[in-house]
Amino acid sequence: MTKDKKSRYTEAQAKAAKKYLKESVEDVRIRVPKGQKVIIKNHADLMGESMNAFVVRAINETMSRDKGKSN
Repeated sequence: MTKDKKSRYTEAQAKAAKKYLKESVEDVRIRVPKGQKVIIKNHADLMGESMNAFVVRAINETMSRDKGKSN
């Protein structure tokens, strides 16, 4: 890291965070129609949660509702 660009994390903190993310979570990328992202973000904010937490909750609630449905 350059001397004139300060990070809010130490190198040890950054390394620990990277290790945690590698071991604990997976990335899932979604695409939404233009303009939908801000709507999702605003809704998540209203619910007092991050956009990620809202999407995970929406997925989990939908999968829970879908249990018992057969094709």
